[in-house]
Amino acid sequence: MRAPILALPELLINQIAAGEVVERPASALKELLENSIDADATAIRIELIEGGIKRIRVADNGGGMPKAELLLAVKRHATSKIRDLHDLERVATMGFRGEALASLGAISRLTVASRMLDAPHAFSLQVLGGDIGATEPAALAEGTVIDAEDLFFNTPARRKFLKTEGTEFGHCEDAAIRVAMAYPSIAISITHNGRLIWSHAPQSHEARAMAILGDEFAGSSLRIAELHAAFSLNGFIALPRYSRAGRDQQFTFVNGRFVRDKLLQHAIRAGYADVLHHGRQPAFALFLTLDASLVDVNVHPAKAEVRFRDSRAVHQFVFHALNKALSATSAEVSTPMADPTKVAQRANARDSPRTVQGQISVAPRYSELRFSSPTQYTANEPNNAANRFYDVMRGESPNTPNPPTAISTMAPPNDTVAPPLGFALGQLHGIYILAQNQQGLVVIDMHAAHERILYEKFKRAASIYETASQPLLTPIAFAIAPRERELLDDNRPLFLELGFDFADLSPNEIAIRAVPAMLDRREPHDLLREMLDELSLHGASRAIEERRDEILSTMACHAAVRANRILTLPEMNALLRQMEETERSGQCNHGRPTWYQFAISDLDRLFMRGR
Repeated sequence: MRAPILALPELLINQIAAGEVVERPASALKELLENSIDADATAIRIELIEGGIKRIRVADNGGGMPKAELLLAVKRHATSKIRDLHDLERVATMGFRGEALASLGAISRLTVASRMLDAPHAFSLQVLGGDIGATEPAALAEGTVIDAEDLFFNTPARRKFLKTEGTEFGHCEDAAIRVAMAYPSIAISITHNGRLIWSHAPQSHEARAMAILGDEFAGSSLRIAELHAAFSLNGFIALPRYSRAGRDQQFTFVNGRFVRDKLLQHAIRAGYADVLHHGRQPAFALFLTLDASLVDVNVHPAKAEVRFRDSRAVHQFVFHALNKALSATSAEVSTPMADPTKVAQRANARDSPRTVQGQISVAPRYSELRFSSPTQYTANEPNNAANRFYDVMRGESPNTPNPPTAISTMAPPNDTVAPPLGFALGQLHGIYILAQNQQGLVVIDMHAAHERILYEKFKRAASIYETASQPLLTPIAFAIAPRERELLDDNRPLFLELGFDFADLSPNEIAIRAVPAMLDRREPHDLLREMLDELSLHGASRAIEERRDEILSTMACHAAVRANRILTLPEMNALLRQMEETERSGQCNHGRPTWYQFAISDLDRLFMRGR
């Protein structure tokens, strides 16, 4: 028998909404903090008991609410943030739906107290499981205090899905940290079970970011400050050598709102391509700012995702900003100082030890740099396009060695300022180059360093053939869905620029007639499908560049100088000078560090000099 359609009770409506807005204590805390920000608070105090399950109390010194608005504040869809559809399409505040307090009042014992600036006294009201009490006078110096006790006391099925106290507190702390990161001008503190966990006074953006991310991040980070006609990107990114096993130090904000946006994540990962070790995660705090009309924040119940009006432009802007910052040469970045004991501990934790035997080799001072050309371009067989650009890159026959590089074989005078990577002293176990610079000792992995040098040269040479097409002897028919057809038509100039050529066979089928010359041995329909998927998800695609770079990386790895090859001092110094001129030379193609700096003070400490 069919059940009749009936209007739901108000309490049940609020409890359903709470399921979207208040998933756990951390989501409730996030909503309350956003209200404090919108109230122009300059100080926020957070108090939690039992991970926020027993109690969440947020007190701020914002503008407060008058008595007449307290009752509206705890009802659904009552807000001061928007008035019409136009406001919704350009939301500039953190909150805007007017659901947070109503949802929280439906599943907790809620008390709201507030005092307007210059008001004679404060007022408060209580909401118990959706039942709203009377408004009463209260004692409060300024701002607003929201006190939510016994979360989900009347929805036990929801409460049993909460985790342990420690886990729930961890999520609450994360929510507080994100607000602290985005709004450094606000003083913010958090206590748990009566114990102060941390507190931040108002400070600069950089000081707040470094206070949260730590000294090690501060010593291994770059500042980002890029401006576009429509948007700007500011913040801090860690150098690749400072990477993480997880995503615990990844902060992305859009107009001050913390988001986990797939498009931005894809752009950031693309920016770190070629310099991040496999499986490692970058660390960053990035703040994207754009006009509110260019981003839709009303696409997720918890406002954790956004949708950009021009996703491709945003993706390319973020990617190029990071790629530019991370492409610095060894001469342009600050010297990465290494504590010998900590470096060894990190290496042992990440990699299995390598056992080698041999001695320090001090090379004779009479030779010149001549790295042999590779006998193969890839791991298997040569690629025709690769052969062509390789000759262009070297300006000679592939079998001709590099021209000699003139390097002084004499020791530098005492008053000579050493270049960033210093002057070579010798080799260790045929694997590492030892060099001396102003700071102390530099240790270089010669294969990793030479691999990066060759890789960057190959990429520059490959750009000559980047747009060249390789016609196919037999066109390949390709079935295409309506959405893919739309993407293809919208981006046809892009595909033509990259070297693809198509013929339309029918509304749902095309023929691939040419592919990018550098990739003529790849399955073109798989590559095309991958590009269409990326365009659909991110508004941009780097599939072509990624496939090309895979080939070039393999070529560079096979061509680079191998372990146990004895180099002369001029060869070592030539390698160091090339590193100082090569982009991304701090990491090899696989993301491993190519060099470390050991300060004289570190060595003195090891040998207890001066004690």
